[in-house]
Amino acid sequence: MKGCAVTGVGIASTLGVGADTVFAALRAGDRAGVDRRIETFDASEYPGARVAEVRGFDAAQYLGEKGLRSLDRLTKLLIVAARMALKDAGLKKDGRWAAGSADSVGIVVSNAYGSLEVITELSRVAMLEDARYINPSRFPLTVANSPAGYVSIWEDIRAANVTISDGNCGALDAVGCAELLLGDARAGALLVGGAEAMSEALFFGFQEVGAIPPRRATAENNAPAETMFLGEGAALFVLETIEAANARGASTLAEILGYGTAFVAPDREGTLVHASPEAMQRAIAQALVDADVDAKEIDVVVSGVSGLSAFDDAELLAIRRTLGDAVCVTAPKLAFGETLGAAGAMGMVAAIALLEGPTRLPTVQGALPRRAHAALVLSMGYYGNASAVVMRQDARNDGRE
Repeated sequence: MKGCAVTGVGIASTLGVGADTVFAALRAGDRAGVDRRIETFDASEYPGARVAEVRGFDAAQYLGEKGLRSLDRLTKLLIVAARMALKDAGLKKDGRWAAGSADSVGIVVSNAYGSLEVITELSRVAMLEDARYINPSRFPLTVANSPAGYVSIWEDIRAANVTISDGNCGALDAVGCAELLLGDARAGALLVGGAEAMSEALFFGFQEVGAIPPRRATAENNAPAETMFLGEGAALFVLETIEAANARGASTLAEILGYGTAFVAPDREGTLVHASPEAMQRAIAQALVDADVDAKEIDVVVSGVSGLSAFDDAELLAIRRTLGDAVCVTAPKLAFGETLGAAGAMGMVAAIALLEGPTRLPTVQGALPRRAHAALVLSMGYYGNASAVVMRQDARNDGRE
């Protein structure tokens, strides 16, 4: 990888909306609330349900009242993040292009489960009433790349438009895709990241496979604080080549130096869900080689540890095998929740916070550095896949303290 500059951030998360708000929350050690009344669906059938939401989210505050009626939550979260990122990067001001142009800006975004909200809604109408009563304005939202398409419409971006569906690894894989597109001059700047929205169907599915506390949990059998809980949100970065960012005098929040990904099949035929420490080891090794960075130069690992013990143990084993047991390992999912297709992007937000100065992120190994100079962001998939990204401070400001 030749390297990319992160020149803007837009985020709507369980810790707040807007980069400044979220960075402040990470510095304060805040964690998303999971024991409050659930806003996104009727949780009366799920006593003890623990989910984290973007509380009080109202897209109209950021986008205006018009044109939102037919959009789902996933699309609204993504458009809000995109608008914030473009403004933060200085590409837009007051809704108009201030640098670049519609033809030079594109998007590469991940989601793992798409709009289950709308798919469930339309399925219920078809099954309980009649298919002819399905709202045609909602039907396009059932397609996984629909949210990215709406971003292009709302924000007038016309370069490459790519949606990646690769589970938890998707947002980091979007970085690898973006680097290729920038290198091939398919865009001058790209919105890159991920999004996932809470819905009853998403919660129910994870509960049924035993990943989160069972239905009708009681005070006695509620999960402990470090058990996985679902979250939601959208995080997008403006990525440009380092040369392009420097040429327009953009402020660079961080540089992305390397990317790696790997897949290892399960030992037994027919097994689908499995954790692979070998895949994570390979992804880490590839990312370090791609970045031309030695393992000893990594100050902090931003892990995908979420409270699912089989996957957490596999990831930590891979980290210890490749980086040792002294490196600091943080777990932002314990603060944001498990945001699935957005998780890698939330991890990159946490990495930028660590590169800027002290934070109080949850840790599972080692001590947090006062300020990190190089961070390794990881995502472990549920199907034997893993991805990694190496980030560092803007090289112009990378003086050791």
